[in-house]
Amino acid sequence: MTGFSADWLALREPFDMSARASSAEALALRSLAGRLRNTAALRVIDLACGTGANVRVLAPLLGSAQQWLLVDHDPALLAALPQHFAAWAQAHGHAWQAKAEGWRVEGADWQADILFRRIDLATRLDALPFHAAHLVTASALLDLVSADWLDTLLGHVKTARSALLLALTVVGLVEWHEADADDAAIHALFRAHQLGDKGFGTSLGTDAVDHLVARLGGSGFKVMQARSDWHIEPSRHAMLEAMIQGMGAAALEQDASAQSLVHAWTSRRMAAIDRTSLRVGHVDVLAIPSEAAEARKSRSHSTSPPIR
Repeated sequence: MTGFSADWLALREPFDMSARASSAEALALRSLAGRLRNTAALRVIDLACGTGANVRVLAPLLGSAQQWLLVDHDPALLAALPQHFAAWAQAHGHAWQAKAEGWRVEGADWQADILFRRIDLATRLDALPFHAAHLVTASALLDLVSADWLDTLLGHVKTARSALLLALTVVGLVEWHEADADDAAIHALFRAHQLGDKGFGTSLGTDAVDHLVARLGGSGFKVMQARSDWHIEPSRHAMLEAMIQGMGAAALEQDASAQSLVHAWTSRRMAAIDRTSLRVGHVDVLAIPSEAAEARKSRSHSTSPPIR
């Protein structure tokens, strides 16, 4: 359930896109992009990019000229990027072409030049060119990282005066319809599992958004939040099954002695899947530097080389 499997990323992407459609409007991302870029191409660093879903959500919303640097530690996910972008472009009528480095995707009123780098973000965050970015973003990452790691990231963002958009952070809401008598017990084990080490130290889990907002307080950033909940209907069997099996597996990893509880809950949930719906709570957080800092940032990037 941590999102590192290519199959899981593909399964969740339609739900992510649906959830983020309303949050993007609430956060006024198109207007933000215009203010950040000024006359330059908007320069974006995407942390833990996976198969590039964050670009596919944001590029059409941000509009105009963009330069993206995608970063992930997994060579298999990075190797899959071309096929995912080519398939997306074909499905939506976008132009797509390979370049000497990376790719270019063009929509009706936007174009994005995309580069990628393989970096272990847990240990080499300092290797990224934060100074060149107008916007730093990630999707489904914040709740997996530690407080210390997030503080390091925020240090880079504050120094660079970049905007920060962290999407699809879990906030602890899990609502099943119909309810099961053991939902609360399974959810408690699942939430405890979310606090384990996912490669960045002890995870913030459902406390991540509160920690982020507290750390940005008084630092000259305006912080906005918007809901981006998943709504999974009974017809979406594959996603429901993945959630049931994934939560059950996480609960067992957290407490192996709960095998009887988990097995019974999983069996009942699978038997009732045709009449089951699920809401999973997420929040998108956008932090914007002061207007004066944004203007300085845009001017300083108007003639600088592409982000790498």
